[in-house]
Amino acid sequence: MTPKHLGQSTPLPASPEQAELDYVPNPRRDQLYLVRFTSPEFTSLCPVTGQPDFAHLVIDYAPADTIVESKSLKLFLGAFRNHAAFHEDCTVGIGERLFREMTPRWLRIGGYWYPRGGIPIDVFWQSGAAPEGLWLPDQGVAPYRGRG
Repeated sequence: MTPKHLGQSTPLPASPEQAELDYVPNPRRDQLYLVRFTSPEFTSLCPVTGQPDFAHLVIDYAPADTIVESKSLKLFLGAFRNHAAFHEDCTVGIGERLFREMTPRWLRIGGYWYPRGGIPIDVFWQSGAAPEGLWLPDQGVAPYRGRG
């Protein structure tokens, strides 16, 4: 479980599929706790028009045996910049991949997408019910209000 990217000059992967996520041993595997990553400037491409789409992502998870190494997560998320997919596919796909590979106790992702065609689209996915006793703070992203 030696990280491949940490401390290395690593180019942005050409696609999310090519991105390699690194996982390291959880130093507090006997504890129930929450880890939160936010990506307030996430981008992908509209699969129809090719125009950029922007989102504020919030990823919360309760680790089990491993944690995701943050540089590899940044590279993975950055690989979506040239990836054409609908908001639902990006958001749910990120959550499913992290859950499948890392096998945390629990994971949720909120994708707060900026308007496309005048309609903001928010997408939420979680792996199941949160473990009893896990503190779940609000994701802290206000509903889209435009310029008001």
